[in-house]
Amino acid sequence: MTKNPEILPNTIAKPRLTPRPSPRSTRPKRVLFIAFPEVGLLDLTGAQTVFWCASKAMQARGLPGYERCTASLGGGLVRSAEGLVLQTDALEKYRASTVDTLVVPGSPHMAQVLEDAAPLVQWLKRAAVKTRRTASVCSGAFLLASAGLLDQKRATTHWLLFDMMRDRFPTVQIDRDAIFVQQGAVWTSAGVTAGIDLAMALVEADCGHDVAMEVARELVVYLKRPGGQSQFSGMLRSQTEDSAAMFDELNLWIADNLERSDLGVEQLAEQARMSPRNFARVYKQKTGRTPAKAVELFRLEAAKRLLEDSTRNIDQIARLCGFGDEERMRVNFRRHLGVAPRDYRRRFAASLTPKTLTVQRE
Repeated sequence: MTKNPEILPNTIAKPRLTPRPSPRSTRPKRVLFIAFPEVGLLDLTGAQTVFWCASKAMQARGLPGYERCTASLGGGLVRSAEGLVLQTDALEKYRASTVDTLVVPGSPHMAQVLEDAAPLVQWLKRAAVKTRRTASVCSGAFLLASAGLLDQKRATTHWLLFDMMRDRFPTVQIDRDAIFVQQGAVWTSAGVTAGIDLAMALVEADCGHDVAMEVARELVVYLKRPGGQSQFSGMLRSQTEDSAAMFDELNLWIADNLERSDLGVEQLAEQARMSPRNFARVYKQKTGRTPAKAVELFRLEAAKRLLEDSTRNIDQIARLCGFGDEERMRVNFRRHLGVAPRDYRRRFAASLTPKTLTVQRE
């Protein structure tokens, strides 16, 4: 899928770093997590764990970390969507001006949540203008949008909710590919575990690369799965449509044979046991893309992974992924992502030694 050139450069750009805390400051930054009935548990606890781990790392350096608070409108016990009951403070306990970062989790039942969300939305509308930054995880973006915080702004949410967001909040500029998006003081992230990626980016912006790396190692997560990465892979995208299921086996075969130079319609049709003409027609009908475009996107996806996670040189990656040479891969990267492979690696690759890499990756 060709990106909108007006959106992509912002999508893949590194997040604007916020000022690091002064070494002389002894006051921890307050991060306030919002809870409400049917809140998604991992939406809340994933990001919270990142800030907890960062606090340990900062305190070990003699620097203030984060004060992590969980609050709901009325305080007391709040039942999550998964059934776990959370103890929360009342929001009125916290003056918005004392909150550094406001984190709004989502819910798998957001349509129901929105029906009774007016008081919380009003609180968010008042509080967000007094905090340094506001962030949402997954469908929490709907609460930000309800508060008017996403009007005319680029934002993302879980990919299954794009249409719902478009219908309810047409002024929101939905980024359908980003893991997370920063627009000034407002951050939004994609589905569930993308909240961890967002929290990692916030910690790196606050505390620097070394602290963020320490957090990544302890939690065994990616230091940076950048905002410009797609929410889900081309392979997964091809499997999400029931009508495309007939080509699952072929798509897996393509992914395992990308280095081949003969992945044209004839070869793919033979693999699918169909005539070339019928195969080309049915594949486009079922998957929404031509066989040639599918191969190109699978190659692009494989190259991105190798640029992020391996130390192979660009020319080796181009050959392994079937581009043939670096120039052809560069043209494809420019067309789809707006950057050259070397620039992509510089922005998105983990800056790790091989020994560290084995610790960091799951």
